[in-house]
Amino acid sequence: MEKYGIIVAGGKGLRMGADLPKQFLPLAGRPVLMHTLYRFFTYDPDIRLILVLPRAHQAYWKELCERYVFTVPHRIADGGATRFESVRNGLALITGDGLVAVHDGVRPFVTAETIGACFGEAARSGAAIPVLPVTDTLREQTETGSRTVDRSRYCTVQTPQVFRSGILREAYRQSENTGFTDDASVAEAAGYPVAWVPGNRENIKLTTPFDLQVGELLCTNARFR
Repeated sequence: MEKYGIIVAGGKGLRMGADLPKQFLPLAGRPVLMHTLYRFFTYDPDIRLILVLPRAHQAYWKELCERYVFTVPHRIADGGATRFESVRNGLALITGDGLVAVHDGVRPFVTAETIGACFGEAARSGAAIPVLPVTDTLREQTETGSRTVDRSRYCTVQTPQVFRSGILREAYRQSENTGFTDDASVAEAAGYPVAWVPGNRENIKLTTPFDLQVGELLCTNARFR
């Protein structure tokens, strides 16, 4: 089955406290977003990548690609006002059938094993997401205070989230609502079950300056160079 990857990079990075959007910040000598695209290219050089960027950022991205001689093949889709709109715009560029991964542009440390596991499970069951077990104690706020909850019933969710293209197209025909926190929630609202596969612990989302420091350390590992 043909493989596609929609890389969503529309964030403003306000929590990063930088002038540049976080997807353009330097990480080990080149922009974060280039690391992310390269992860998918090294997983499968034939994957068809679509980068979703706000129109206002596209000229700057082109300039960065020329400056860093970045040659990973990809197409550009216009970012929307929300992540939901951005994914839908990226999906509009996919006309054939296959498997579609949707991934956060600021998760540059996803491994080939995680990507492959998501594609493999989506080929079997239709939709797959990478998850990790919760290791911290969780407490739920109540009207009278708070209480500890059973963390074994919960997990944290990462990207890429991979779907058969027909499932994702049908899911994104819905109207957007505030309950859509990721692509899995969109698919489930359309009636499609979503399978879990193990994620990788390093697959963090770079949101704060601390995350970027962690990212620099991860880049010293040969696995992520």
